[in-house]
Amino acid sequence: MKREILLAAAVIAGLANVASGQEIVLGAGFADYAHQDAVDSAVFSVEYNHSPFYERRYFAARFAGALELSETGDFFLGGGISGKWDLQHSWFIEASVLPGLFVEGTPPNELGSTFEIRSQIALGKRFRNGKALSLALSHKSNASTAERNPGVNALTLRWHIPLN
Repeated sequence: MKREILLAAAVIAGLANVASGQEIVLGAGFADYAHQDAVDSAVFSVEYNHSPFYERRYFAARFAGALELSETGDFFLGGGISGKWDLQHSWFIEASVLPGLFVEGTPPNELGSTFEIRSQIALGKRFRNGKALSLALSHKSNASTAERNPGVNALTLRWHIPLN
């Protein structure tokens, strides 16, 4: 398990060559599993958001990757698309869909398959120094591609650090 975490962290760090619009997002929160026997726990995340590949007025789309680890040892590594809508007064809404790999740290936290999709929405505020704080609600599910699909929801407080 430690090798997978180190490998994922190295991949995310390797992607982060300094360029405009890129950021690292650190998060901490709580994961609530839908299955009654599952063990809810604290969750920690590191995300990488690449420079936008599409920008129009108040919207930007970019590639993103995330590594999440819970205190029970559950592990998620995913990559996909993130969109950000700029609002007034430096507020923003961010949404992402990241398909990826999920490995449970404890058997009751099994989500039905190794393939899971994390969808997330966040509301945030950017500060004058370029950093931001956001509150995100996420859901991991295999989208009924497996026989079981209990899912897990998480609420995280996230700190955005620009890489420019």
